[in-house]
Amino acid sequence: MSKADVIVGIQWGDEGKGKIVDKLAMNYDFVCRSQGGHNAGHTIWVDGVRYALHLIPSGVLNKSAINIIGNGVVLSPESLIKEMEQFENLQGRLFVSESAHLNLPYHSLIDQAKEKLKGENAIGTTGKGIGPAYADKINRIGLRAVELLNPKQLVSKIEKYFEENKVFFDALEVQVPTKKELDEQISFYSKNLAPFITNTTNIVWKALDEDKKVLLEGAQGTMLDIDHGTYPYVTSSSTISAGACTGLGLNPKDIGTITGIVKAYCTRVGNGPFPTEDFGDDGKRMAEVGKEFGTTTGRQRRCGWFDAVAVKHASRLNGCDQLSLMKLDVLDGFQTIKICIGYKIDGETIDYVPSCLENVEPVYEEIKGWDSVVGCRDFEQLPISAKEYIEKIEQLTQTKVGIISTSPEREDTIIR
Repeated sequence: MSKADVIVGIQWGDEGKGKIVDKLAMNYDFVCRSQGGHNAGHTIWVDGVRYALHLIPSGVLNKSAINIIGNGVVLSPESLIKEMEQFENLQGRLFVSESAHLNLPYHSLIDQAKEKLKGENAIGTTGKGIGPAYADKINRIGLRAVELLNPKQLVSKIEKYFEENKVFFDALEVQVPTKKELDEQISFYSKNLAPFITNTTNIVWKALDEDKKVLLEGAQGTMLDIDHGTYPYVTSSSTISAGACTGLGLNPKDIGTITGIVKAYCTRVGNGPFPTEDFGDDGKRMAEVGKEFGTTTGRQRRCGWFDAVAVKHASRLNGCDQLSLMKLDVLDGFQTIKICIGYKIDGETIDYVPSCLENVEPVYEEIKGWDSVVGCRDFEQLPISAKEYIEKIEQLTQTKVGIISTSPEREDTIIR
């Protein structure tokens, strides 16, 4: 019986998981998505062609891999159908858990209306309805993918939901669809997705029993975890490696190697604390060179220096066997590069992540920069300063850097 390897984001999401899953997926039989929704955005470049994935696992570009959307995902049928159009026939290569909860258009309207009401206290969600869909799931009033197999009954359930929550929808000024619009919408979803909906837990169990190679990927990052992130500025699901188990129906003994994905610097989308954010020219340069605009929202990401304290914390939380360091090339040409080695809080210096990061001041160590790492595919090809930077990260986080990305292209990757 084989083990399922895990890819997990270690920062605030957007670490470059898509490229690494795509690269590794060439060696896997199954690639499985465990949580989140179409708020995720994985960008993959292959031979100069850009693919933007939101729900479909990043293994889709490996034509021999089977892709699973697990029960922990909140599924936007509309988004998935549109995304599927990028690829030729996915029958037999893509399966959707019958237990995945549906994220329908009214969830997005609720999300956007609530964010608007919060004004300057808004969390900074993507407005994609992820929170309201997960809220319905927890409130035990959610709708699951399996219900698309009986569209008439599903329409009746949604109409009843609208009727029971009319006061709520009116208060938020959310316009619900008419019966005719709902019929057409659900019928369209059912027609396109019904052939892909099945019991995915059994598929993954069987794959492991048959010694198939299985790779699990999540969305967002550890510092956005509902329990362990910078609450309340977090997502609505468990983004850590343990969440990969619940999101696919696996147990901890099923897990093999865990690879944490980090950028060589740090970014964050939306509101919330970000200790190493750089508000000057260096932060702007990272954003421009790194093309730091969200795949899903188009929003510019906040940029800052590598936070070794937070990465050490996240690596321990996830049980990382190794880190994959992304976008090292974005730091090309900097005279000096900063790395956060501790926090100052109330006059005291600490080397751990406190429960609140709001009033934390970073303590930096500076490292000499380098000219260029672009195209390096062997560790020995890297400039001396780049090697020193990687070794410093390993020392501070107590985790090996096993993979290094030196450009957006799939093949510009060092495997140590």
